[in-house]
Parts: sequence; structure tokens; C-alpha cells
Amino acid sequence: MNCPHCHSKHSSSLNRTNDLGYWMYQCQECKRYFNERTGTSFNFLELPTDIVFQVLLCRLRYKMSLRDVAEFFRLRGFEFTHETVRDGEERFAAVFAIQLRAKRKGKVSSSWDVDETYIRVKGKWCYLDRAIDRDGNLVDSMLSQKRDLEAAIAFFTEAIAVTGILPERVTTDGHAADPRAITEVLGTDVDHRVSDCLTNRIEQDHRGLKQRYYPMLGFKTFASAKRYCQAFDEVRNYFRPRSRMTEFVSLSTRRERFVTRVQKLQEIFQTA
Repeated sequence: MNCPHCHSKHSSSLNRTNDLGYWMYQCQECKRYFNERTGTSFNFLELPTDIVFQVLLCRLRYKMSLRDVAEFFRLRGFEFTHETVRDGEERFAAVFAIQLRAKRKGKVSSSWDVDETYIRVKGKWCYLDRAIDRDGNLVDSMLSQKRDLEAAIAFFTEAIAVTGILPERVTTDGHAADPRAITEVLGTDVDHRVSDCLTNRIEQDHRGLKQRYYPMLGFKTFASAKRYCQAFDEVRNYFRPRSRMTEFVSLSTRRERFVTRVQKLQEIFQTA
């Protein structure tokens, strides 16, 4: 194992582990000690990596507050405070989002439904732009402090960068900034439809975040809200049991897919 301090390839195992069970090493060049976590984003954590993953999964997947998560893991013999959960979310929620966004590039259809919903941050309303395709798969989500042309352009630009897809049809609710933003970013060949009825699908899709957001009693900072909303949407989309809106998936298949995807997500998390 290479030394994370001097990057030397000459290191030797001490044939012992630290308190968390990670193998200890000593560099033959700089004589410094290190373990498997040293030099990684998991360094200085007081919990095993698999427990950190499960804590973050509980936070993003289920309706559990910071204290609920800490209380739940106390039953499993791991004692930590809600601040540990908050720190884990702050450090690793972006890891989930980045990895999952990269995995779904090029996997959405060319028909998008775009809409905004409101998120309260430190007593002020912010705007969460979201888009899904005709099968209900996530295109992108972006939190902004204003609902204007600049925010709309930024959202469509990011959506194309994330998905790698130029849509053929975009349905919006008729906000004044959307036509110009679509023309500037997506081009004039895109079929832009305006209809409240046609956007009902994404209006219903907002409920996933809204149901998770209400028990949290709002966010304290814009940065934490943006980080959480993006990671939540990515994890929620990753665990969708259906790939099409009308697809039938049995309960046994749902459970099997969930377990498989958790295992794959844990592998991604541990190698990030």
C-alpha cells in the first residue's frame, strides 16, 4: 500500500488493526504510521465505513430526523450523536449525488416535464427546479434562490451536461423565463409545450421530496438544502422499482432489486 504522506511504495504491514478494524501500515521512507483510511475522505471518522454508508442511506432514503437515525443505530450498538449524522451527510451526500448522476448519463428519454416547487431555507422560500422524462425518470434537479431567466438557463444547461441528452419536447407550466431559456440553451427545434394539465405528472412527483422535507422543519443554510435535495432526488431515482410508468413489478422483484442496488451503491460509496 502506498504511503499517503510521502507517496512512497515502500510500506510494510504491521499485522494489526486499529480500533475500527482497519489494517495498520508503516512507511519505510518517512517512518510514519497509517491505516487503510488515511488520506481518504473517510479519515478521522469514528465509525466503520459500512455503518457510515447505512447512516447516510437512512438519512436520504427514509423519513428519519438526525436524532432518529442516531437513536436507531444505538439499538445496533453504535452510539453517536445527531451531529455525527449531520457531519456524515455534509461530507458524503455529494458523493452519492456525483456517482449516481454519472451512472445515469444518456439514460433518459427525449421528452421532459419541467416544473418548480418551493423549499423553505432559513425562513425564506427558494425554488427547486426539477425535470423528469416521460417514464418518470429523473432528468435533473437544481435549487436556486431566485426564479428568473438566469436560473432557468442554468438549470437547462446543467440538465444537458448531466444527461448528455438534447430533448425533442419540453413541457413547462408557462413561466415567463422558460421560452427564452429553452431557445437559448436547447435551440429553436425543441417542441415547447405549455400546459398545467400536462405537467401534472411532475407535480405528483414533487410529493417524494415534499413528504421527506416536511418532517425536517426546513433547512438552516442554502448550501445544506442544495446538497440534500440533489442527493435525495438521485437516491430516490436510483431505487425506483419501475423503469416505465406503467410497468408492473412484483413485491418479490422489488425487494430483490432493492437489495442488489444497495450492494452496488455501497461498492460505489466505498471506492469513492
